[in-house]
Amino acid sequence: MKRKRLIMRTSILAVIAIALAYTFYSNYIADHSVARAGNDAVNFALTDLEGERIELDEYRGQGVFLNFWGTYCPPCVKEMPIMEDLYDEYKEQGVEIIAVNVNEPELTVNQFVNRLNLTFPIAIDKGMRVSDAYGISPLPTTILIDEHGEIVKVHTGGMTDSQVREFLELIKPSTNS
Repeated sequence: MKRKRLIMRTSILAVIAIALAYTFYSNYIADHSVARAGNDAVNFALTDLEGERIELDEYRGQGVFLNFWGTYCPPCVKEMPIMEDLYDEYKEQGVEIIAVNVNEPELTVNQFVNRLNLTFPIAIDKGMRVSDAYGISPLPTTILIDEHGEIVKVHTGGMTDSQVREFLELIKPSTNS
């Protein structure tokens, strides 16, 4: 009788452990990204904080450094000044940086942008339609798009100075190389 109870309890614990392991893997480790190198970038239209329309297809012919971020994300906060420092240099070379905030209040985003004196285009993905279309998780995620609208690289996680520069170099249009 004790042996049957031990086997039953062990079996139940094993099933629970397997279920927990699967849940952990599928929520935190598995790659849910829809965006993949070699795919065409999904077109979208958002409005930036200045009220200007940003449509991805309008940037054909330029490299696009598409960064999904949040003000509550420490790696996002750390990489924003790096992106700002390189923005003017690479804009002249045909690369646009577009930062897409993931569904935060406009007041919060504006305060953040003003505090860091960010000048590159920043839009808020209200309702997370663009983030969902690209399968963004976790933040920050940066998608590098070449002048033909093809995804060159998807980077998840924070970036160092040298990584940001390397990624911007990667998507410079060939006519400006």
